Amino acid sequence: MRRYETISIIKPALGDEEIGAINQRSISIIEGDGGTILNTDKWGLKTLAYPIKKEQQGYYVYMDFGATPAAVTEMERQFKIDDRILKFMTVKLDDVFDPAAIQAQADAKAKAAEARAQKRRDDDNDSDNDSED
Repeated sequence: MRRYETISIIKPALGDEEIGAINQRSISIIEGDGGTILNTDKWGLKTLAYPIKKEQQGYYVYMDFGATPAAVTEMERQFKIDDRILKFMTVKLDDVFDPAAIQAQADAKAKAAEARAQKRRDDDNDSDNDSED
C-alpha cells in the first residue's frame, strides 16, 4: 500500500447530500480494496482561477489515504465517468504506507503544538508580572 492525497472539485450546484454521496463512494472504493482513510476535509465552495466546464465556482474536497494503486485507478476511473466532478488530482505522498508511523508523527506534532502554546502562556504570564513591578 502507498499513501496518497486527492483533491477533487465538484460542481457547485449540488447539495450536501450529493457531495457526501460522491465522497462516500470514493471512501468505499478505497476501503473495499483494503485501504485506510486518514483524513477527509470538505474545503467548501471556492471561486476557480479559470472556468472549468463553464463553471466559475467549485466545491473542493480533500482526502488523505493509504491504498493500493488499483484502488486509486478505480477511484479515478469513477471520477472521469461522473459528470458532477469538474476536476481531480491524486498525488502519491509516500511509497510505503505505515499507519502506526503516521499516528506517531501526528502525536509528535500535537505535543509540539501543545509545548509551543504552553510556552506562549508562560511568556504572557511573565510579561504580565513584569508590568506589575
